[in-house]
Amino acid sequence: MIDIKFLRENPDVVKENIRKKFQDSKIPLVDEVIELDKQARSTQQEADDLRSKRNKLSKQIGGLMAKGAKDEAEAVKAQVAEFGERLKALEEQEPILAEKVKKIMMTIPNIIDPSVPVGKDDTENVELERFGEPVVPDFEVPYHTDIMERLNGIDLDSARKVAGNGFYYLMGDVARLHSAVTAYARDFMIDKGFTYCIPPFMIRSGVVTGVMSFAEMDAMMYKIEGEDLYLIGTSEHSMIGKFIDTMLSESELPQTLTSYSPCFRKEKGAHGLEERGIYRIHQFEKQEMIVISKPEDSMDWFNKMWSYTVELFRSMDIPVRTIECCSGDLADLKVKSIDVEAWSPRQKKYFEVGSCSNLGDAQARRLGIRVKGENGKYFAHTLNNTVAAPPRMLIALLENNLNEDGSVNIPEPLRKYMGGKDKIVPAK
Repeated sequence: MIDIKFLRENPDVVKENIRKKFQDSKIPLVDEVIELDKQARSTQQEADDLRSKRNKLSKQIGGLMAKGAKDEAEAVKAQVAEFGERLKALEEQEPILAEKVKKIMMTIPNIIDPSVPVGKDDTENVELERFGEPVVPDFEVPYHTDIMERLNGIDLDSARKVAGNGFYYLMGDVARLHSAVTAYARDFMIDKGFTYCIPPFMIRSGVVTGVMSFAEMDAMMYKIEGEDLYLIGTSEHSMIGKFIDTMLSESELPQTLTSYSPCFRKEKGAHGLEERGIYRIHQFEKQEMIVISKPEDSMDWFNKMWSYTVELFRSMDIPVRTIECCSGDLADLKVKSIDVEAWSPRQKKYFEVGSCSNLGDAQARRLGIRVKGENGKYFAHTLNNTVAAPPRMLIALLENNLNEDGSVNIPEPLRKYMGGKDKIVPAK
């Protein structure tokens, strides 16, 4: 959510930003919210003036009565009552106007960074850099669930009976490898100086609307029936929510946290070949990182954060590349976003395994995350990034470490979490 003062003073900038995001239907909202804001401020000013006048007149009544000027006192009482009726009408109007302004402001997209490439959708995202040499072995790489089944590592049929499509049982060494990935990612981020945290896996609606747009909320979140609670789609939601309605000192910044959580997503509109496996699913686990920083430091942290994900994957010899999300592919709250994609030897292309986002002060405005500095108070900047999200990382691990005999080499950093094993051998 952008600053209403900024919108008021720079309507053309906001409209141009909306055009860059190819959301032209929202352009009229700028003039609409300016008019509503004008009405809201006018209503508030009139109410404040009436309260002031009413208070002054009320103080006069006692003095007039003491002097025996009863008629004058009654006249003043009548005027106070008249002010009261008008004030009541204004006070009823104030929250209505404020809510209308807020609702529109929450649908107007955040101002994107000037460096973001302009494009309509993810087909116009821009490759930035490649790390590691992609390799295609001289034998056929099976589909990832086929690899897992040969290792007795997955049971999709039972999961469908128990929970339906989009769920799975991980078994044996594949399940252990999954846990090894999250444990390694946790320790990797702790070594980077981040504080480890396990957050709540459910959050209230006030936090949900604070951390994401309405469109994202509808597409992602599962609502708990009969309660003001939602299952988190990523631990970023509850981690940023941890700071709701707080006033941080500049000396407390940056706040750098890394968190483990299960994640739950509707995955509306998810179609295609990969969805028959474990690429898009309703439940998965993830190691996340978030940063709360001063505005002037947020871009430096943004670049550090995505580089940590690259470093993690490269430490396991998985080739990756970085992709700059274009304007039309950015969620409304985001200022800038870079995806990390891992190499798939089977598909002979890269696929997304992580996403790093700078949201500026948009989430902080919605959630009331303020900073007290030497020059006054201001809203913090918030950032988030995927460290590792099994089972997508499992897909990259299995495909890039598969041997022709069906065995899978375990990358060296994971072996201590696998009881010293250096290889998983097919059971059949």
